[in-house]
Amino acid sequence: MYKQFLSCLLSFLFIVGSTTLLAADTGKIKKINNALNKFSPGLSADAITESAVSGIYEVEVGTEIMYISGDGKYMFQGDLVDLDQMINLTETRREKSRAKLIANLKEEEMIVFAPEKTKHTVTIFTDIDCGYCRKLHREMDDYNKLGIAIRYLAYPRSGVGTESYLKSVSVWCADDRRSAMTAAKTGEKIETNNCENNPVKKHMELGGKIGVRGTPSMVLADGTFIPGYVPAERLYKVLEMSAAAVK
Repeated sequence: MYKQFLSCLLSFLFIVGSTTLLAADTGKIKKINNALNKFSPGLSADAITESAVSGIYEVEVGTEIMYISGDGKYMFQGDLVDLDQMINLTETRREKSRAKLIANLKEEEMIVFAPEKTKHTVTIFTDIDCGYCRKLHREMDDYNKLGIAIRYLAYPRSGVGTESYLKSVSVWCADDRRSAMTAAKTGEKIETNNCENNPVKKHMELGGKIGVRGTPSMVLADGTFIPGYVPAERLYKVLEMSAAAVK
């Protein structure tokens, strides 16, 4: 019930790999993979599982979900909804994929602003030059006071090699990343830095897999995706409902 309400609330606020196939033979795996390659040569499924619809299989590529018939003749893309329970089964699968991708990251690869006692953690793809990203950062104390830890991943929307990208690299390579991030987001000119193994490109690639199209983009611990800025109090309510849904 909480999960259904959370989905409605979010809709109101914002509008190759290993393959597993449950209860199916290798012949079906081959037919489905052939269909996938026919649709997009070279595309490889991360997972293939039986869907809730008989004869239709769920094909996972990153956080993208598509459906292919067991005979490999038909494919469709879109959300599969259980009308009895009013649950978006496709989004549920996406959430699991996002949660897994985020869980595989180490906090050492992020810039983290955490309170003394953390109750909730939100991972945010951010662009230093994005207006709403700056607004969110100006309100960092409001998030932290509510026990919300903010973990930043870089997502300069203008692309690799641009001014915003170079700012993100400079922030990451600074001696004090948190201070450099705050200075950059308030419009101060920061020292130009570069360092090996900075994760900015990696963050951007991950954002692409997750489906980031703009900034800020938030990913909750359960994989729920929230595009856009959310004030601290409202975000706290969403996080509390999300936590209640998994209990």
